[in-house]
Amino acid sequence: MVRVVGIDHLAIRVSDLARSKRFYDHLLGFMGFEREWEFGEVVGWNNWETMFWITQADPEGMKHPHHEGGIGYHHYAFELGAREEVDALYRYLLTQNVEIVDPPAAYPSYGEGYYAVFFRDPDGLKLEAMHFVEKEKRRARLKKDREGQ
Repeated sequence: MVRVVGIDHLAIRVSDLARSKRFYDHLLGFMGFEREWEFGEVVGWNNWETMFWITQADPEGMKHPHHEGGIGYHHYAFELGAREEVDALYRYLLTQNVEIVDPPAAYPSYGEGYYAVFFRDPDGLKLEAMHFVEKEKRRARLKKDREGQ
């Protein structure tokens, strides 16, 4: 058996690399990522927990824009350290004229203290920034259990 310790990176294809690079430079920079790679038609950012990469769609891919509800990518959630950070990101997104799908709100059906904002990138890909109190409690219990062993 193997144990996954985290998600190393997410890579998405985009329709306009230059436009998406500007968008993600601003968004990811605001969230503490640094652009670390740029080679050919690939750009990658890193926050030393995970990496986020974009790459230009090929000509065949350009014929098939993303369709939410289709097979494949639904959305990507960035976990933030506090509810106030979700609100701060929302205010930032508004200054950047980013399309907001759902403004910050609590989602009690997702679990205790789930709070999130949903928005779209230039290709209409859905992104989320969230904070989850229940997940913090789970991490604390796991850490305590591991220290007790």
